[in-house]
Amino acid sequence: MATLFCAAACRLPVSPPAAAPGRARRGLVVAVRAEAGVGGINPSIRKEEEKVVDTVLAGELSKPLTPYCRCWRSGTFPLCDGSHVKHNKATGDNVGPLLVKK
Repeated sequence: MATLFCAAACRLPVSPPAAAPGRARRGLVVAVRAEAGVGGINPSIRKEEEKVVDTVLAGELSKPLTPYCRCWRSGTFPLCDGSHVKHNKATGDNVGPLLVKK
């Protein structure tokens, strides 16, 4: 299942669930899926692997703040290199990095 971040970054259709009449929606959870033939979330990073998974222990970080890529366009993946800025300008998205503090 994709995340809300993914839905925004990948321009996937999102259908929010209907609220019961007279009740406000809180804690909105939205299910999102990539449609066949439309493309994928990961267009080119480590495609030879069955599933791309990265683990970093916070104690192993060399810097007090480390940015990780969430747009899949970084040339230094899994670290962020700022590629999301160009992506955001081209698509109108607002994706940014995941910041991990030591």
